[in-house]
Amino acid sequence: MISHCDNLRADPNARPEDYWSNTSGNDRKTLDKFCSAFLNGDTAFIEEIFNDYLWNTISIRDTAAQKERKENFYHGLLLGLLGFQDEWLVKSNAESGIGFSDILVEIRRNRIGIVIEMKYAEDGNLEKACQKALQQIKDKKYEARLKEDGMRNVMKYGIACYKKECKVEKGEA
Repeated sequence: MISHCDNLRADPNARPEDYWSNTSGNDRKTLDKFCSAFLNGDTAFIEEIFNDYLWNTISIRDTAAQKERKENFYHGLLLGLLGFQDEWLVKSNAESGIGFSDILVEIRRNRIGIVIEMKYAEDGNLEKACQKALQQIKDKKYEARLKEDGMRNVMKYGIACYKKECKVEKGEA
């Protein structure tokens, strides 16, 4: 892997601020594409980018917590990524339906709502954990708050994580 220091050594005229400007610009584009994938229902792309992010940034020691707390770690990571969008209202643990959804997103410009339920797949069965998350969204009627707030279309996602891996499934509208 080539670091910014290697690039600076290769080009004596390169400035560190140019590197950071280019890197953050590319990161912003990737983040915009990641968020757009939620709007487009592109679970494969969401999964690809989130898996890359997990692989490149976390340690499995980051989830060295009690079983019920492991999910919170991934929840926080995703909140940070989604909260980067200026026009998105991102809510954590918001009361909705008959419970508290992990993440609710309102995109008022086009009146799209997103419900995300996170699960930690303790046994490594990511697909089963995604299905459990989607069932919870349905059973607890987590889309209710979004509809009350005027969102016309609501997208539902179950996201399961295990160590440095994730799986993303989209529920029925």
